[in-house]
Amino acid sequence: MNGDDKKLMETLPPVEQEAADGIRRMESLLVFHAELHQARTRAHAFTEQMPWLTTGQREEIAQLYTEQHLELSKKVMRALVAHITELRSHYTTRYETLKRRVCCTTIVVLTALAALCAHSMLVRS
Repeated sequence: MNGDDKKLMETLPPVEQEAADGIRRMESLLVFHAELHQARTRAHAFTEQMPWLTTGQREEIAQLYTEQHLELSKKVMRALVAHITELRSHYTTRYETLKRRVCCTTIVVLTALAALCAHSMLVRS
């Protein structure tokens, strides 16, 4: 959960916070089980290519394959989260800079318009 999500969670009533936490945990559990299923499916397909293995050997290789697949998935997910966090930080900074520029430009334009209006009123008088 990033800083913005934490701020949002703090503004929710306790019941809604609990529900959001539950949904997030459920989502994580579903992703994990999908990865586990995929790892086991690939492990089974891998061991099927070696018909000379005994059942015990096949199970051991499938278990090792599954563990390595899950470990690789964790590394990829961590790298992805780090990259997403970095991008969010970069684009948040960029957004804030652009927002300041737009506000400053708006203030300058409005001030110039006010000055022009005041000048034109003085000229007419």
